[in-house]
Amino acid sequence: MKILICGGTLCYSHATFKADLLVVDEKIVAIGDDLKKHHSFDELIDAHRLLVFPGGIDPHTHMDLPVMGTHSSDDFETGTISALHGGTTSIIDFANQEKGGTLNDALDIWKAKASGKAISDYGFHLTITDLNERTKKEIPAIFKSGITSFKTFTAYRGSLMIDDKMMGEIMREIKALGGLVTVHAEDADTIEDKIREYKNAGLLTPKYHALSHPISAEVKAASRVMDLAYQNESGLYIVHTSAGDTLKAIQKNFDRRQRVFVETCTQYLLLDDSVYDQPGFESAKYVMSPPIRSIDDCKDLWYALRAGLVHSVATDHCPFHYKGQKDAGDGDFTKIPNGAPGVENRMELIYSEGVDKGRITLEKFVEVTSTYAARIFGMKNKGALDIGKDADIVLFDPSALHTISSSSSKQNVDYNLYEGQTVTGKVITVLRRGKVVVRNGKADQMEKGTGQFIKRDKFNFSL
Repeated sequence: MKILICGGTLCYSHATFKADLLVVDEKIVAIGDDLKKHHSFDELIDAHRLLVFPGGIDPHTHMDLPVMGTHSSDDFETGTISALHGGTTSIIDFANQEKGGTLNDALDIWKAKASGKAISDYGFHLTITDLNERTKKEIPAIFKSGITSFKTFTAYRGSLMIDDKMMGEIMREIKALGGLVTVHAEDADTIEDKIREYKNAGLLTPKYHALSHPISAEVKAASRVMDLAYQNESGLYIVHTSAGDTLKAIQKNFDRRQRVFVETCTQYLLLDDSVYDQPGFESAKYVMSPPIRSIDDCKDLWYALRAGLVHSVATDHCPFHYKGQKDAGDGDFTKIPNGAPGVENRMELIYSEGVDKGRITLEKFVEVTSTYAARIFGMKNKGALDIGKDADIVLFDPSALHTISSSSSKQNVDYNLYEGQTVTGKVITVLRRGKVVVRNGKADQMEKGTGQFIKRDKFNFSL
């Protein structure tokens, strides 16, 4: 199948220019002016007045994740359908090792969740919760299979958290293979102390989830893990960074020439902590870890994004229905499943609030929504409109106005964090590896299970 995209503005992390683009089967094969004079094609897509982006990459999602006796409401089918409608053609999800279990068991479980369901392409970070002689022996083969990033936690004692000794061991093991360690940085002791304080005082509404996860807990854990990475000369990627004070701590590490990659999420750029002042139980919709921070933190994150201190914008997509899942914690905030939806709206919101409002350039938008995630996580065929790369392509109308509503969302959840927000810029057509999966805003050729596992390369320490 040959598809010729004509007259669009091609967008890269380093440049933007008008050109035609030719796709043959799954790959981009030609870029230039007036390609229809020199090439045959089966389909012509008119991209005049449209921007043409590389397919978005969301490096942080949680599809079908077991949490507090339930599961996140999007599985790999519904989650990737919504991702594709929003211009995200690849995700990296998390396969979580159970304490006492093997790493291969975790991978088998998550591969079964995705296989036969995913429609976007997908990869996995492997969460290590128990490093021992048996699990150490599993890592080289797992790495060779294309899983080259490994997640660690400094919170969630008893299920996901590891201590500093194990963190250092993981860093050394992964460094030896050329991999990258990622970390959820919140200090467990601080959080647990605050939870006890609020529960003893009878303060149990959703607001106290946010207050029990203070910025100091994020700064303390991030600083400690950066020290461990420095001592072990390990690469480090800090997920869902939410606060300006954390950014200040990260910036200090540049003075010792330490390479730390920083991720934030759409919600930390666009929302502020006034969401926790809503009446009744409504603010449970915004219960996530880390929680939404202040307006000043939003401003700090936008500045850091513009300055290059923040390298990627993810979603931490982990939705739970407000009715039937979140409401398990009505009367006790510690029983509210942590997480929220977002994978469908990321690209449009960051364009609208970032590019259209002058906070970041178009080139920076492409970098933080696609290109840099591909580079950091070794997705050599993704992240740019280059000849030879996968034809993951988004045609985007930069002037289209529309309003976000859960009633029209493809996400399998009964609310939207951005309900009623008017957005400038809309995804029109999406190609995933050369196949049109969204055409004029509607699903087209979205065949269940056609998403492919992304075998990733080593971490590039020269980035």
